[in-house]
Amino acid sequence: MHYLTGRHLSRRTFLRGAGTVLALPLLESMIPAGRARAAAAATPPVRLGCIYVPHGAVMSRWTPATEGTDFTFPEILEPLEPFRSHVNVISDLALPLAYGQDASAGANHTRSSAVYLTGAKPGVGAEAELGISADQVAAKHIGQDTPLPSLELSIEDGSLSCGTGLSCAYRNTISWQAPKAPLPMENNPQVVFERLFGDGSTAEERAARRAQMKSILDSVLEDVASLQRTLPAGDRERLDRYLHDVREVERRIQLAGRQIPEGLEVPDAPAGIPDDFDVHIKLMFDLQVLAWQADLTRVTTLMFAKEVSNAVYPASGVRDPFHNLSHHSNVPENIARLAKLNQYHVRTFTHLLAKLRDTPDGDGSLLDHCLVLYGSGMSNSNQHDHEPLPILLAGHARGRVKGGRHIRAAKNAPLSNLLLSMLHKLDVPVESFGDSTGTVEI
Repeated sequence: MHYLTGRHLSRRTFLRGAGTVLALPLLESMIPAGRARAAAAATPPVRLGCIYVPHGAVMSRWTPATEGTDFTFPEILEPLEPFRSHVNVISDLALPLAYGQDASAGANHTRSSAVYLTGAKPGVGAEAELGISADQVAAKHIGQDTPLPSLELSIEDGSLSCGTGLSCAYRNTISWQAPKAPLPMENNPQVVFERLFGDGSTAEERAARRAQMKSILDSVLEDVASLQRTLPAGDRERLDRYLHDVREVERRIQLAGRQIPEGLEVPDAPAGIPDDFDVHIKLMFDLQVLAWQADLTRVTTLMFAKEVSNAVYPASGVRDPFHNLSHHSNVPENIARLAKLNQYHVRTFTHLLAKLRDTPDGDGSLLDHCLVLYGSGMSNSNQHDHEPLPILLAGHARGRVKGGRHIRAAKNAPLSNLLLSMLHKLDVPVESFGDSTGTVEI
């Protein structure tokens, strides 16, 4: 373990074992002696999460009828009621740069995910060229003090180099480090787990530990026992809860895993990609929470699915393939099933909100100290519309954002206006972003 020589633990205290390095959550013992508790409690960083769901939404069943705080969550957003005080519904935003001369379904869809976090016009031709995404702007400013500046997650696998014209990179990631540098999205929970808790030593050591069926926590038990003896009761309880969550995620990955497909560029990658969406997405959410809790990263992105995905979600009660159903042809029965699927995705999102709300972080919870964007780059996907977008914002950003509101932006204002406002809440010093024309008061 690594300690400061004073009376408190370093925020960068790690537990170590064979092939393992386990970062710790924020503990009271990490607060320097002599600092005012109120000041120390205000130190947790603000985290940023950006979530993408393709194929828009049934906007008549998404958009609240009234503005301000006195509104009712419509059908699709009903699962958010327990989190009302931490959620803002943001209406009337648009992706003007997602429209283009090529009106084919694929082009309209790929521009949706491409423009979502970049506010940039996708280039045409064999080489993808776009713009830096908002998450990566944030990572350059708030992610440099963590082991991973950002973490990119997805449920579906996808390459970043294939085809011509609008590259599949536009569809398979929402995170761009530079105009010609799309970042791959990792869809294997166990690969993510190893990135977070493997110590960066040899692949042979990690493979040997897995072959011995030795868990991450088993590798650090001696260090855990030693540390526990030095902690006050409150810190012991918080550490026990964190270690329980780590072990539970590891157990679920081992149970849910299947062999990684050949060709995945992780030579010693373990099994760990669930076949079931519900199992898969909850594992990814829980990994994100652990990463934020241990301050391994402060910036994450996650794609529920890629544009034009025909994934089926049995747990929703809807058996239609997603993309097919999004082209509902204005048939009432189809619209009702799409709204039911939209609601299922929102209900799935509440798993993350509940974990963040229930995870202590300084003087509050992770949900108090984060901003999470949830939305789509399409509106009515039957028409391939890019306005008005279905957009939610969760979290209080450490008291900088009020919740419980339905906010209407200027009609058809670019989504970049909201992204710029979010960057400002993260103390990122930018005057504009993408195609922004101003900000949204959040």
